Amino acid sequence: METLPVNLVGEKNTSEPQQQWGRNPKKSLNSTIQTRQQPQEPEVLELRMSPAPASQILEIPQGAAKLAAVLEEDAEASHGSASEMPEPLRASDLWDCPDGSFVKKIIIRGHGLDKPKMGSRCRVLAFGFPFGSGLPEGWTELTMGLGSWREGTWGELAEKCLESMCQGEEAELQLPGHSGPPVRLTLASFTQGQDSWELEASEKEALARQERARGTELFRAGNPEGAARCYGRALRLLLTLPPPGSPERTALHANLAACQLLLGQPHLAAQSCDRVLEREPGHLKALYRRGVAQAALGNVEKATADLKKVLAVDPKNRAAQEELGKVIFQGKKQDAGLAQGLRKMFG
Repeated sequence: METLPVNLVGEKNTSEPQQQWGRNPKKSLNSTIQTRQQPQEPEVLELRMSPAPASQILEIPQGAAKLAAVLEEDAEASHGSASEMPEPLRASDLWDCPDGSFVKKIIIRGHGLDKPKMGSRCRVLAFGFPFGSGLPEGWTELTMGLGSWREGTWGELAEKCLESMCQGEEAELQLPGHSGPPVRLTLASFTQGQDSWELEASEKEALARQERARGTELFRAGNPEGAARCYGRALRLLLTLPPPGSPERTALHANLAACQLLLGQPHLAAQSCDRVLEREPGHLKALYRRGVAQAALGNVEKATADLKKVLAVDPKNRAAQEELGKVIFQGKKQDAGLAQGLRKMFG
């Protein structure tokens, strides 16, 4: 089965921003989609008031009246230069990312109402991103929805920020707990793109297969966090398809569960497996992974039930055998602890 590769966008350094590209979003988006062999699946997103003159607010002693008049004259003289100072930060200059990952502070406001969408090619000036983040310093070209630059934590944050920016806008990202230099993005220009709901069903499925293939590459390379992002983006694309939806969703949820287990998120892994088993009750990988997740959550009975279902179909499944042995031992420890607690209570 062939899938579509991630089209890596080249990076270019220039001293000045370029003019906006041509506007043919579907052509630009489709031109980035090519076929390739899909890797093997893994097994295991003021009210401002001018101050009143001092003489109207303060009761000034007669000896200080002349001084007050001089101060008021100085204030009037400096009014012109003060009006040239930057306006104070307003609430509208701050934007909280809905998932709470960062706050965007607008340094220079952009113009227009359009913002980058899926497939938009953005001319960006980036500063302050850590070395190895996948985002180069200086001028670069980034394509929304495509490219390896989005796979790391910083790339994901940058893409979310760009989705909220207008052309010409400069912004600073404020991250909880980040003590490094300020991270800034300037969006010089971008081509028109498309919202996911504007894409044809075939285009959504093609992009989802591309994300799935890249996610599998990252999983096999030992990067479950990056893989989880890819699988999550693929699922968001497919969720907008009309019923019964794409069969790809089953494999994507199962793969996402494997990533979540490795990331220490058993609660999320159990939920992902639930979605798989709603569509395919006999899905062995989902049953096994849900059993592992339930064991991590301390739900011994649920874990035992799932693992026994796996072994009923595949008695030689060594991973399920080993996990069931651990769960049985865990259950005995819980029972022993409960018995000891009861003895102390009633002894």
